[in-house]
Order: sequence, then structure tokens, then C-alpha cells
Amino acid sequence: MANLTISQLKKNYGNVEVLHGLDLTVNDGEFVSLIGESGCGKSTLLRMIAGLEEITDGTIAVDGRVINDVAPKDRDMAMVFQNYALYPHLTVAENMGFSLRLRNVPKAEIRPAVEDVAELLNLSPYLDRLPKALSGGQRQRVAMGRAIVRRPQVFLFDEPLSNLDAKLRVQMRVEIKALQRRLGTTSIYVTHDQMEAMTMSDRIVIMNHGKIEQIGAPLEVYDRPANVFVATFIGSPSMNLLDGVLERNADGIFIRTETAVIRVAGEISGQSGSNVIVGVRPEHLKIVADATEGSIPFDLDLIEPTGAETHLYGQTGKVLMTVALNDRFNAPLGSSLYLGIQEKHVHVFDKENGQRLN
Repeated sequence: MANLTISQLKKNYGNVEVLHGLDLTVNDGEFVSLIGESGCGKSTLLRMIAGLEEITDGTIAVDGRVINDVAPKDRDMAMVFQNYALYPHLTVAENMGFSLRLRNVPKAEIRPAVEDVAELLNLSPYLDRLPKALSGGQRQRVAMGRAIVRRPQVFLFDEPLSNLDAKLRVQMRVEIKALQRRLGTTSIYVTHDQMEAMTMSDRIVIMNHGKIEQIGAPLEVYDRPANVFVATFIGSPSMNLLDGVLERNADGIFIRTETAVIRVAGEISGQSGSNVIVGVRPEHLKIVADATEGSIPFDLDLIEPTGAETHLYGQTGKVLMTVALNDRFNAPLGSSLYLGIQEKHVHVFDKENGQRLN
């Protein structure tokens, strides 16, 4: 277990800078996920932590010791890859114990260590099988077992579940998080799947074009996104956004959009008359009987039943909108409806820089 500190970390490929002075601290025993669009730099950052990519500038330190020039094998970190990276000609037991063999651990100590981890991962019946005789989920457990048996200070996960089917991904993410809780090992997890990040992490790091947009607990980031990028990236279906103008008067604070006047609760920065973006998540909209103060007109284009929710897609003016309802809903396509919003769930962002105002 260890504290990991990243300070002003930069990465260049030739004249192109892909990581722009990142700062991040991962606390002892914490599970932190790196998430962002493809090409944002999250896997590059993970590989730099592992020592598989050179550092252009800045530092990476473990418990205060800078490891920039430490060889990967000497960093006391274990990495679990997306493609499992198992040796096809070695048995499960041999794959799991391979790193111990490289460290010249006596054979008499390797087998008991492998058996202990195999029992932890429910792999005991498969120790003498080759990887080709295992399912995808079992192979992923073997890859995890190979990392665990080393007892490293830090676990590094590089999209380990992306090759699994949806049901198995849910099962494995529960197992990984439960296992990390039991072991208490500092863990950094790269994923493009926001559901994995939200459900597994103590904190998530949202990256965009080589920069960190926001760091926080999953629900903190979901409830108070720092800017428009985070607001639209976190959450599925994505947050609805409307252009508007900020208005202040004796009755309160309002955002005047093309089709509605929306009241905003609480404090908000910005001058009256300034251009803003108002955001509301689909689950914070509801169908109301008719036009009332603050309601939004909504022309229904599509109804999508998902089982647990019903998603409605349509337009207000020229803007596409999504509504997520907990109840079943049916209406003719093309219907003219009205949407109500709870004031406390309205997000307001500066139109020019995208930063949060409330």
C-alpha cells in the first residue's frame, strides 16, 4: 500500500504535448478511476506511472520517493491489462506464479502463494488448466491473480473489463471492488465506461485533451460538475443543455431561454444579462399537465422503454431534449407536452468558458 503523488507531469511525442502538467494525489488504499474520451491521455498516464512510458517533465512519487528513473520491475506495481496478457503455454498456476519466478522466489514458496490467491479468486479448480480452457471471466481472474500474488504497493488496471460481455462486466466490477476493499491496495483504474468509474471508485478523475477537468467522489462530480464538458460526459443519458440569458430581479434569479423562463435556486455568480448555458439531467425532468410558470414545451419524437426507465426524446424549439421517467409512459409521437424542472437541480454554466456558475 502506498501514497502516489503526481506533480506537473508532462508528456511529449516530438513537438506534440499530450499531457499538460497534471497534478494528482492518490491516497493509501484508495481506488481512483481515470476516465475520459479516447485519446484524452488516461492510458498514457497509467503507462507513465507503471514506467512503460518516459516522462517528459514533472515527477511521480510513491510515499515521497521519486520514481521517474526507476525501472518498471522495481516500482513494486502490478498491472492488469485489457487483453489479459497470459502465456498460452503455461498453466493457470504457472501464469500466476511467473512474476515470483522472475524474482527468484523459491519454488517451495511459490505454490502456496499461488494457491492462497487462487482460493481468493475462486480459481482453485483451474490451476492445472491452460488459458485456452478458461472463459473470459476466468482469464481475467488469472490476470488479476498474477498481479495480486506479488503483493504490490499499487495496482494498475488498464480497461480490464472491456473484452467481456455486459453481464460479466457487472459481475467482475463487483468482484474487483470487493477484492480491492479486502486487500486495501492503492489502485488506479483506467476505463472508458462511466458506470464502472461511478460504481467502483472512491474518486474519479475526468480527463480531456491531456488535462484534468475535475477530481471528486462519483456523486459529487455527478451532482456538481465543474464545467460543461464534465456535465455532458458524466451521466447517461447525457445532461440537457439550453442557451439562455441570466436575469436577476426582486423575485429571484432566472434563466431566459428560447422557449422558457427557468428559475434558479441558491446563489449564482454572473451579471444580469450575461449569456449562460442552463443544464438539467433527464431524470430531473417530469411531464406536467399543461403550461405553467417555468415549464418547457416539448415535442415528442420517440419513446424508448428500457425496463427500469422510459426515455423520451424530443425537442424544445430547435434543441434536442431527453427525459428519463421511472414510470411507464405512452403518448402519440408528435404530441406537444410540457416539462417541469425542480429548481434545485438546475445547473448554470458560463457561456464563454463553460465553467460552473452555481
